[in-house]
Amino acid sequence: MKTQIITLESHDDLISVRDRMSWAKTPRILLVWPKYEKVLLRLLDLKVLQRHADSLGAQLGLVTRRANVRRDAESLGIPVFDSTAAAQKEAWPFSAPRTRRARKAPRRDLRSMREAVTEKEAAWRTSLAGRVITFTAGVLAVLAVAGLFVPRAAVTLYPEEQVQALVIPVSASASVSSVSLTGSLPAYEITAAADGEQSLAIGSQISVPKAKAQGVVRFINLSQAEVNIPQRTVVISSGGDAVRFVTLHETNLPAGLNQFVDVPIEAVAAGLQGNADAGVITIVEGGLGLSVTVTNPEPIEGGTEIKTTGPTSADRARLRNVMMQNLQRDAEEQMRVSLAGDDIILPDTLLVSEVKNEAYDPGEGQPGKSLKLAMEVEFAARYVSGGDLGRLTLSSLDSLLPVDFDAAELPALEPVAKPVTDSEGVTHFELSVTRRLLHKINFADVFTLTRGRSLETAGNKLAEGLPLREPPRIELTPSWWPMMPLIPFSLSVEMK
Repeated sequence: MKTQIITLESHDDLISVRDRMSWAKTPRILLVWPKYEKVLLRLLDLKVLQRHADSLGAQLGLVTRRANVRRDAESLGIPVFDSTAAAQKEAWPFSAPRTRRARKAPRRDLRSMREAVTEKEAAWRTSLAGRVITFTAGVLAVLAVAGLFVPRAAVTLYPEEQVQALVIPVSASASVSSVSLTGSLPAYEITAAADGEQSLAIGSQISVPKAKAQGVVRFINLSQAEVNIPQRTVVISSGGDAVRFVTLHETNLPAGLNQFVDVPIEAVAAGLQGNADAGVITIVEGGLGLSVTVTNPEPIEGGTEIKTTGPTSADRARLRNVMMQNLQRDAEEQMRVSLAGDDIILPDTLLVSEVKNEAYDPGEGQPGKSLKLAMEVEFAARYVSGGDLGRLTLSSLDSLLPVDFDAAELPALEPVAKPVTDSEGVTHFELSVTRRLLHKINFADVFTLTRGRSLETAGNKLAEGLPLREPPRIELTPSWWPMMPLIPFSLSVEMK
């Protein structure tokens, strides 16, 4: 008998095997399990495949050595063989036809049974009047809830106001550690570095050295030995302004006490300062001064100067003064930026703490039509903390607060006069303090006067019952709602 052999693979499942069986046109279908691969077909899957084979008019058989598959197949009456050859040679056991279960006839009394077990609604619920009454009650309940929670009102009140003003004497010192009700405050230090460049046009005339003075000095031996006088030996004039000179060549002083030799010299610096009278050069620099003495028998002459445009000391001082003012202004601005807005810098404590750089161009004594100055200066100052001032002023103002009034804002602080620092480092100034006060109004009173009233009536009640300087303003949400809210959390009150 013809047999359709289907070799299974590891990826086959119930669906793929059924599809492959559907193509079979033989009375027998043989499923061959692979030897070394596992096919995921369960007992239920074999039952489905068996029924599918029956629907195709074929008998299903298996080729497998797997014990679990053989056991499942035998329980379903599916023949199992060891090989395909055995399946074709051996006789297949006869498979008795399976009968289908006949359908039962539908029951005719299902509707009556459903009506018997279904609970019937009450008569008032099925009647038109009952439904209308129930619907009306529901609508009224929704409206009642909406009347409680939907409307909201914002009330703006303008209570009676007063201005509280006070002048407080303040003394700030670095030695004070805490705020005192007597007006003593701690003074804190702050530093800031500022740098910049500035130039000044020059119209002054200065004397510029042109030539060096020259002359002759006489070295006198104080010993019995010969003394070598090296080139550029330094000799110095005595008297007011010491002037330095150097010898122009090397010389040997003959041996013997009071022996002498004349040596040409030249001033170290050019200009008139190198000119000297006779007999003023008396000092020999270095160890050579122990062996010889020196003098100039004749005046030293030839030092000259010329007049040219260049900065004088007055020009330097003027430029430096302007530069310091600008740097001080920049440093003060840096300090204000780094401090809190209500901190107060004590201006007369702003001083120079260190000059880090000060360079002029051209240098001193040099000609030039403009003078440039580059400076870097560190400044230090003391300041008073706004928090300390607030604690001092609030304690003073609150002690004088009128009954039935509350502060509407933080106090405004302003020094009456420029702070002055005494010789002991204590800064004194008077502080003007002002703040606006509003009459106290209780939220419960506002709610009591407005609850459930119309907009106009609520406004009149508030104007009559509260100490206001002008009529209140009320805003209802939604705007078309006819009356004020009935619950407190739907009402907001703002004082201005």
